[in-house]
Amino acid sequence: MRRLIRVLVALALGLAALSVGWVLLYRVAPVPATPLMLIRAADGSAMRHDWVPLARIAPVLARAVIASEDTKFCGHGGFDWAAIEDAFEDNEEGRRLKGGSTISQQTAKNAFLWPDRTWTRKGLETGFTLLIEALWPKRRIMEVYLNIVEWADGVYGAEAAARHHFGKPTSSLTRREAAVLAVLLPSPRNWTPATPYVQRRAGVIERRMAVVERERLDDCVR
Repeated sequence: MRRLIRVLVALALGLAALSVGWVLLYRVAPVPATPLMLIRAADGSAMRHDWVPLARIAPVLARAVIASEDTKFCGHGGFDWAAIEDAFEDNEEGRRLKGGSTISQQTAKNAFLWPDRTWTRKGLETGFTLLIEALWPKRRIMEVYLNIVEWADGVYGAEAAARHHFGKPTSSLTRREAAVLAVLLPSPRNWTPATPYVQRRAGVIERRMAVVERERLDDCVR
């Protein structure tokens, strides 16, 4: 029994060290591919993924995803507890399912983990979220997020998304185009910029972007 305990402790410490090393590597190195990209590629989907530094991504896109996904991004430590509580209450009452995930949580999930809804994966997501919040600056979290998130079937990252949807580099995105891309994030394989809901919602996101800019809710990524 003691030998088994020692083996389990050594295994846990080894996995923890591996996780920390992996997170530290991605603090400075581009993420070459994510588990989701590899799974989709194995299923036969194409993979368009062009990494660009945050300095080459139009600032309006970071502002748009903050307005749409996580207005408290610059202030929280990885988790928006109020949003999580609201999502839990809505799910318990049988309303439309919500996740309550922050940009940090989504970055951890996409960069390091497989797509799943099990408690095991959720627990690992929590651990990786804490690690990236501790070891990466907020600008790096946003940079990785914008470079790996899915924006259409087989289209990953802001550069590939801008060229796929608008035929231009991400550095040239307008406010409206950035808002449209932010709206696509919850359902990138089902929605396109031409979807009526996307166009209506983009107008709302544009107005929220103005609030983000005015109240400097994007200070940590400027």
